[in-house]
Amino acid sequence: MGYGSYTASDWTKLKRSRNLDTKQHVTEIYTRTSCDPKYDPKYIGTRECFDSDEHPHSTPIVIGLDVTGSMGYLAVRIAREALNDLIMKLYSTGVVEDPALMCAAYGDMRDKSPLQVTQFESDIRIAEQLLELYFENGGDGSVVPTCLWEFLSRHTKIDAIEKRHEKGFVFTIGDYAKIRQFQVADTIFRVIGDRIGPASVTSILREVQQKFHVFHIMIDGDWNPDILHGQKMVITRNELDIIPEIILGAIRLQKGESMKAVLRDCDQNKVPHVKQALDQLSVAKRFGFLRR
Repeated sequence: MGYGSYTASDWTKLKRSRNLDTKQHVTEIYTRTSCDPKYDPKYIGTRECFDSDEHPHSTPIVIGLDVTGSMGYLAVRIAREALNDLIMKLYSTGVVEDPALMCAAYGDMRDKSPLQVTQFESDIRIAEQLLELYFENGGDGSVVPTCLWEFLSRHTKIDAIEKRHEKGFVFTIGDYAKIRQFQVADTIFRVIGDRIGPASVTSILREVQQKFHVFHIMIDGDWNPDILHGQKMVITRNELDIIPEIILGAIRLQKGESMKAVLRDCDQNKVPHVKQALDQLSVAKRFGFLRR
């Protein structure tokens, strides 16, 4: 985990330097034309999220973005608004101690770079590294969040898990897509270089769930197969501004807070949309509905 803390002034400087206040096209924000090797999982041994004197209770949070061709609008919105809003709310609310964020980009199985992963960071480098990712803008055939799950399961060293037996959090965000279900092990070998033997989407998901609470935010659609039933929130394209709130809400519900407490802290104009999204989670039924 990196040192330092995320500040509003650092974000303002970054916005000005990248001109993020304007309505830029996705290729103007994500300017790389190929994957930087430092974010290519084939060249990464492990990503570490360790405690430090400055951050003694690090909590890993992974934000994974679908970067296929249909998702350009989301990547722009995340870069310009949602990521900063999420980080500022994480710090201001104290929902988790010492948040450390990794950003990831996953795409189509046929892409040149189907997966990219940043470092776990706690300061402005979270946003800086997001902007260094390659938005391949590839096909919309079969996306590979399984590769991200496998990487997080087998290529991370995390003090929260190993020292305190506390799971991290993973939120993938995308629109309607098919998850690649065939030749899962071959796909992981091609993307990451791991030979894992027989594997399925379900087995990879179960493996990563030993270390992370896994959620998906679906924009105007559904995943096929629907393997994340009860861990998925479907929202519309007009509701992108609630993404920070539903991520925070899902974390709070997972940690045992009530739905009432979560909604009490929301902007009242967003409450109906946030509640509708969170109501879809199994954890809301276990804790949120029962503890009013």
